[in-house]
Amino acid sequence: MENTANKLRIIYGDWTLGVENGDTHYIFSYAKGGLESLTKKGKEWLYRNPRPTFWRAVTDNDRGSNFGFKSSMWMGADLYMDCIAIEVVVDEENLGLPQSPFINKFTNQEYAQKVSIKFTYETSTTPRTTVDVCYTVIANGPLTITMKYHGKTGLPELPLLGMRFIMPTVAKGFKYEGLSDETYPDRMAGGIPGVYDVNGLPVTPYIRPQDCGVHMDTKWLEITRNTTLNNADMSNEDFSIRIDAVNENFAFSCLPYTAHELENATHMEELPPERRTVLTMLAKVRGVGGIDSWGTDVEEPYRINAEVDYEFSFAIR
Repeated sequence: MENTANKLRIIYGDWTLGVENGDTHYIFSYAKGGLESLTKKGKEWLYRNPRPTFWRAVTDNDRGSNFGFKSSMWMGADLYMDCIAIEVVVDEENLGLPQSPFINKFTNQEYAQKVSIKFTYETSTTPRTTVDVCYTVIANGPLTITMKYHGKTGLPELPLLGMRFIMPTVAKGFKYEGLSDETYPDRMAGGIPGVYDVNGLPVTPYIRPQDCGVHMDTKWLEITRNTTLNNADMSNEDFSIRIDAVNENFAFSCLPYTAHELENATHMEELPPERRTVLTMLAKVRGVGGIDSWGTDVEEPYRINAEVDYEFSFAIR
């Protein structure tokens, strides 16, 4: 009898692909175009499908330089994108999009060492471009996520580029190895390298809510929650998930609000109650400027050119 102890178990569905890796389970949805569920020891970590993200709540300096107007199409692209292609590769065999009747040959006892599933998204920008997000699971290993953005001539500068994860409940806090306090590409000199514990999900109390909470040059991040949306789970025990850099250090923000919720509020008291954890893994983020707030743009090295390609990876353990 085949030894399956050190292999992934795969469940082929008409509209989903399930992958079981020890006590961690993944469900990839073809209909929704992404990773629909990630559970570890029965605890769910996703409230919405992770998607590429392009927009940040404009800062005071963005408003002063009219950046929001010039790059406003990225706000729509952040909200609406179309998954136009899906490709599944199991142990180096390309299965394309495995649906009926092709999957009828599989049983509920299918195993492999490695599974990759790639989702290709098309943006609603003019001109349009595409972003590939590939999830790779290795038996007894992490989930590695690689995002490839394809630049297109004629697109305006990006506010940021990354992946947004919305978790079901508010995190108790997070711990990371990187630079102290809030840092941006043009505001890193004062950051001190180290390991930092952050209680809760702090939002910088600007008079008008705006992008905040970015941490640059991060090696790893661990988010801890103690609540779920499962009414039968009353344990209130701490449980965590860890994200590691793969090829190079990453930037991130971990807040209780999406960029659009921050954008919609004109004062702090207009923000909604904290219900979720919004993790944004950043390949690129625009600088904040601060030369003045009356029109001077962010300096050239700290802008994001949407006409060139970008790629970044990270691993969830």
